[in-house]
Amino acid sequence: MNAPVLNDTMRKFGAPQTIIHSFRHWSVMLRPAQVTLGALVLAAHEPARAFSELSAASFAELHEAVNQIEHTLTKAFRYDKINYLMLMMVDPDVHFHVVPRYAQPKQFADTEFVDAGWPAAPNLGHVNETGEQTNQLIIAHIKACWS
Repeated sequence: MNAPVLNDTMRKFGAPQTIIHSFRHWSVMLRPAQVTLGALVLAAHEPARAFSELSAASFAELHEAVNQIEHTLTKAFRYDKINYLMLMMVDPDVHFHVVPRYAQPKQFADTEFVDAGWPAAPNLGHVNETGEQTNQLIIAHIKACWS
């Protein structure tokens, strides 16, 4: 598959270094600011600034992307729930924040990850401190779990 065209939103979230998996119309990236363990960004490749501007092919592929994300994150981290947030207030290209949710703190790479918003909405203002090395370990672990 060809490399995706990187839009400004993808670059802001660290692409191409943070890309975990690319589909034809979407890329799955690690969210550098880990609100919860395994928080991702699912970004559309099309130059769309509104969800309704995406092609039918993008919408069809979204089903496959969501299924693979959920299967992979379950295998990788055994989340309790998962949230998809489409905010697009600052970063206008179509994208979702994918936030796995945890009732209890999770340990990964000698770091404790807390879901500060549980059981309510995700607390996007709370970030579990990770550095580049920990983020790369999370990316590698998710890639290893991808089917």
